[in-house]
Amino acid sequence: MNSRSLLRSPVSRRLLRPVADLIDRRIERQVRAAVRQATTHRLSCELLLGERGRGLSRVVSQGPLERLHAEVAALSGNRAAATRNVATAYRLLVGLEALGVGRIAGGTMNICGKLGTIPLLDPPNDEILEIGTLYGMFSTGLVRMLEREGRSPSLTIVDPFAGVQLQPGTNPRPDPTGTPVDEHAVRTNLALAGPAGAAARIQRGFSEDPETRAAVADRAYGVIVVDGDHSAKGVRQDLQWAEEIAAPGAIVVLDDYGDPAWPGIKEAMDDHLQDDTRLTYLGKAAHSAYLRAS
Repeated sequence: MNSRSLLRSPVSRRLLRPVADLIDRRIERQVRAAVRQATTHRLSCELLLGERGRGLSRVVSQGPLERLHAEVAALSGNRAAATRNVATAYRLLVGLEALGVGRIAGGTMNICGKLGTIPLLDPPNDEILEIGTLYGMFSTGLVRMLEREGRSPSLTIVDPFAGVQLQPGTNPRPDPTGTPVDEHAVRTNLALAGPAGAAARIQRGFSEDPETRAAVADRAYGVIVVDGDHSAKGVRQDLQWAEEIAAPGAIVVLDDYGDPAWPGIKEAMDDHLQDDTRLTYLGKAAHSAYLRAS
């Protein structure tokens, strides 16, 4: 009888069954342990980055990330710096939302695109104006990103601080984070940016109000982030104001450009660029458009 026949014999199978059962049990235990470990890792990741822990997922997929790298590289002309800045911006976004109060409004790629791109476009000075801030967390991140480039940012914020996020055509409701939209929350977050955050000017009011504009029109800004009223009329007004207060060579960022949820933004910018304007369209990354003032 050859060895193969011997192993297949009834006697051999009876003798080997306890060994096979032992091996099966050990394999089963290892598989169960691996499944438990994978489940634990997924749960931890979900609490840190996913909807279960944040309400809005910050999990990154390869495809959108590669597209963002290409878009930021096209704007900046430097692929290596674009990849580095987007990665830095992502870590900063996760850290700020973990430590701060409230959230940064918008999708992950759009936020990382803005934080990563603005420093690479070499603004002509370090004066920053943000029109519409929600919890001030984006400005906090932008201050830190500019400081990483050796800049000394000076921040001015304009926002009505109405307790909730206001947008035409939407019903005001409490933020999903549960944190009121007010100046106290903004100051709490700006403190995470150190001295530059603590020194930020905050002007309460709507950007179209003459009194609000007069209060912050005492300087020419090197960066203007337009993220206020998302209606076509509101965006046109903010772009016209940006024409007046932008320093030569300033970067103007128009948030949510091309987002189908806010068609008025693209409409307003496209119309504005048909007029006699100082602004030149540089391109877009995710859902933000970038312009440079002459």
